[in-house]
Amino acid sequence: MTDLAQGSRYSTGHNLPVQPTLFIGREKQMEEASTLCLREGVRLVTLTGPGGTGKTRMAVQLAERMLGEFSDGVFFIALAAITDPAFTVATIAHGLGIMEDGNRSLLDSVKGYLRDKQLLLVLDNFEQVLDAGSVVADIMSAAPAVKILVTSRSRLRLRGEHEFPVPPLTLPDSAQPPSPERLVQYEAVRLFIERATALRPDFGLNAENAHAVSEICARLDGLPLAIELAAARIKILSPQAMLSRLQSRLTLLTGGQRDLPVRQQTLGNTIEWSYDLLSEPEQILFKRLSVFSAGCLFEAVEAVCYQAGEPGIDPLDGVSSLVDKNLLRQTELPGGEARFVMLETIQEYGREKLSESGEAAELNMRHALYYLSLAEQADPELRGPRQVEWLRKLELEHDNMRAALRWLQEAGQIETALLLGAALMQFWRMRGHLSEGRAWLEGALAQDSSTPTPARAKALMAYGTLASTQGDY
Repeated sequence: MTDLAQGSRYSTGHNLPVQPTLFIGREKQMEEASTLCLREGVRLVTLTGPGGTGKTRMAVQLAERMLGEFSDGVFFIALAAITDPAFTVATIAHGLGIMEDGNRSLLDSVKGYLRDKQLLLVLDNFEQVLDAGSVVADIMSAAPAVKILVTSRSRLRLRGEHEFPVPPLTLPDSAQPPSPERLVQYEAVRLFIERATALRPDFGLNAENAHAVSEICARLDGLPLAIELAAARIKILSPQAMLSRLQSRLTLLTGGQRDLPVRQQTLGNTIEWSYDLLSEPEQILFKRLSVFSAGCLFEAVEAVCYQAGEPGIDPLDGVSSLVDKNLLRQTELPGGEARFVMLETIQEYGREKLSESGEAAELNMRHALYYLSLAEQADPELRGPRQVEWLRKLELEHDNMRAALRWLQEAGQIETALLLGAALMQFWRMRGHLSEGRAWLEGALAQDSSTPTPARAKALMAYGTLASTQGDY
């Protein structure tokens, strides 16, 4: 038995991520959304909107608000790192602490576990796996007391679904901006001030900068992510200077893709504006960091994003600068170790820039080799006294392992994919990722030639071990 017994992972009754900053505004939407979620007969609520509108943050805040309403807890399942709908069930099962036992399908295990539960299931970034909507329908059918809160750029199109569009933050009328005293009543302005003062405690709204702050928020359409990126520049740019640069950027880019929603164009423009203000070494680091999935530790940044003798800024300085500019977020793990994460929308932009740079293949290979080394280091430890420590370490990096396996197979680097899959076998077996592990190994073996090699032998042994664990003799 591992340290995660089925269904017992969270003694607090929830696994909601801790938010590092204050939640601003949306009082009216929060009241309406929580009332909708708790209404009798409402089983599925989907918060919709383009990237950067704050769907995830609102969902977490809603879930915190409703903690006392669900006797069996509230559980947050992050789907941003999953692109294959086939892995949706495994991700949900893991988030609930459900182990795969081999006697029945993982979906049946999830439904059986939830059947008599009265809980809230939060599924974040479902647009990544829209074809897995049937999984949500199956859970709702099997577990009548479970409610599901989803965030997605588009609705799931399921029966009984209630869509709740997440609007931008409230804005002042740019044609007739109110006084500085009244401006703080508007959510977008309050967010700008909150994030700006976190970086510059002496910053305040006054007669000189009020119009610029109001105009910045208006030009960014009240999108929280865009406003946070702009506010992160307060250390080096006054609101007036920021507005001047922002106006130039938006004017320059008005001839872009007309089929994109206006707010999505604005968000993309804002990220590009933030990117253009980086130094060249910072731009290089930003692009390279986009190769990680669901974040990374600093030692991974050093190993993957930097090469010996390469000119540029110090890794620690580079990461610190991107954190200061809100292009990278720092979270603290148990024990105080820092993990660095990009928001999904920012990461998409970074990956586009990485692809344009011509070094995407090299970075993805360095990423894959780093996590292969980690998996091979962990394999013998999983049979020793540090088993629990290494299980947690691999679980933390599972999304990076998935990303590496996906890229290796797509790029035809099959021998490395076989070695990584084989090294992860014991982790997959002990953590209950049996079906997923078999799927990765089967995909790599299918692309491999039948020529006997050590890598193929290891992968076949790993595949057979997972199959026998499931009773598939």
